[in-house]
Amino acid sequence: MKRSLLAVGLFLASFSVNAQQEISYELSFPNAIHHEAEITMSVPNVPTGTLKVRMSRSSPGRYATHEFGKNVYRFKAFDEQGKKLTVLQLAGDEYSIPNHGNTVKITYTLFGNWIDGTYAGFDETHAHMNIPATFAYPIGMDKRPRTVKFNLTNKQNWKVATQLKPLTNGVYYAPNFQYFMDSPIELASYHTASWNVKNPDGKTQTIHLVSHSKDDQKTIDNYAEMLKKMVDEHFAVWGEFPAYDYGNYYFLHDVYPDYAGDGMEHRNSTVIVQRTPKIAGYESNLLGTFSHEYFHSWNVERLRPKTLEPFNFEHSNMSDELWLAEGFTQYYGNLLLTRAGFKSVENASQTFNGIINTVLNSSGAKNFSPIEASRYAVFADAGVSIDQTNKNNIFTSYYTYGASVALALDLRLRAEFKLTLDDYMRALWKAYGKPEIPYTVPDLEKTLGLLTKNTAFANDFFKKYVYGTEKNDYAKLLLHAGFILRKADPNGAYTGMGRVTFENGKATLGSTMAGTPAYEAGLDFGSMLLTMDGIAIKDQASLNSVTKDHKPGDTINVTYSYYGEEKTTKLTFSENPVLEIIPIEKTGGSLTPAMQTFRDSWLNSQVKK
Repeated sequence: MKRSLLAVGLFLASFSVNAQQEISYELSFPNAIHHEAEITMSVPNVPTGTLKVRMSRSSPGRYATHEFGKNVYRFKAFDEQGKKLTVLQLAGDEYSIPNHGNTVKITYTLFGNWIDGTYAGFDETHAHMNIPATFAYPIGMDKRPRTVKFNLTNKQNWKVATQLKPLTNGVYYAPNFQYFMDSPIELASYHTASWNVKNPDGKTQTIHLVSHSKDDQKTIDNYAEMLKKMVDEHFAVWGEFPAYDYGNYYFLHDVYPDYAGDGMEHRNSTVIVQRTPKIAGYESNLLGTFSHEYFHSWNVERLRPKTLEPFNFEHSNMSDELWLAEGFTQYYGNLLLTRAGFKSVENASQTFNGIINTVLNSSGAKNFSPIEASRYAVFADAGVSIDQTNKNNIFTSYYTYGASVALALDLRLRAEFKLTLDDYMRALWKAYGKPEIPYTVPDLEKTLGLLTKNTAFANDFFKKYVYGTEKNDYAKLLLHAGFILRKADPNGAYTGMGRVTFENGKATLGSTMAGTPAYEAGLDFGSMLLTMDGIAIKDQASLNSVTKDHKPGDTINVTYSYYGEEKTTKLTFSENPVLEIIPIEKTGGSLTPAMQTFRDSWLNSQVKK
């Protein structure tokens, strides 16, 4: 009895200390029609010395910087008696309060009118909040818990949806700064549908679809049934669900044509913003984002690169491993929709076709490795730059690049070891994901060697295709599944001009890619085509006509204007490099039983009945 009383006493004491340390926020929306929120932050037990407060410059799931401080104004500070304190603005997103008492209350107005996974948006229909874009924070108090409370007076039946832990009296709780910053919030009059999932250990958890859209409850219920099938295929890959904190996972779904659109993963939730009038009639088209982001609840949220731990909110977060964290997720996002029956084999082959074309025909992939592509995310991931870059020649998206590595590794494991990429992901989950031990690239290589019992294979694969720029033989690998990879337009002429803008009879080039005929001819961004082979180029039809009238190796004269000066160059056509994937049975070839078995085990459902 005495032990029980002592335990209770210690718990209450701990709770009391925690409460004294809590950084609390209150939000209201008196001017939501003009996209403003009023935010109050109370910081108790402030240490002596200058208190520094700032807005984040980065956000979980994003790798570049974002200037969230630009939308904060009327920033004020008060002591516990309500006396106004002196605030110094040290930078656009950082403030200092040199003199203060034990408790400091800070108030500010936040403007938000961008609905995606990164920023915040407020209007009369909802409040959509990514935490780093919304909440200022005191520097040096990361271990302190946070609470949030909302004043929803006259807000059209708004309800709260978030992975934050609900307490009493409409208060929501985060145990520390990192968890808080990773917990998006949606306030709206939304529809929801929920279902339970069970882990092999018997523990039951709940998955929630929360949709702020112009749909009725029946549509949401039906869509949840589709998501259940998708979730089942994800479970089949990993063999178990993550242990969601507080036993819940949330799809926070916003749908409206004027939104920015996005998908952004978080530890126990994901924000999905889609630009359609509603869900009804677009169900299948919207599933890709759901599948990708849900895969992240394993891959990146728990199976996590060491380079992202702990996440730094003051600058960009560079990682060597995004080719796996994002690229393998990209591969599985589409593959699992095929296994769930939402995409046909034809759809799947088209997706693989896009991946292979990108990695084999882009200058970035030819000259830079998946690791180097991952590092460039700090500039490429919706970064805050407005000047022209040479991205067309030095960068291939780590999403697509990583997906190409995943595709090749999956097919090679199946063909050479009678294993699958699913086996590899489960091995990574067991070693690093479930125990939440951040991994490095050498850890990934080591796990592949242990799985295949062939360290030489793992070393060769990583040396060539992860650290290096060599490419797998996709034609050979796809043939195992009865797919033919071939030139889409054999002997067709190719200029490599890429995007050409036609306006008022003028044809202006975008940037050209190294190694293409246009690049070798000295044509690049800003060049205005006048004639090709003596024919005036005024629209896409005239450009296509000249190209079709020639074959690879032909050389023609091109006149163009560059900064108002007319110039002439010679362009030599090359063969069109675009590839296509065709099921072998549609080429007149024979789909053997071995090919059919390979294809089925790869693309068919893995859910055990």
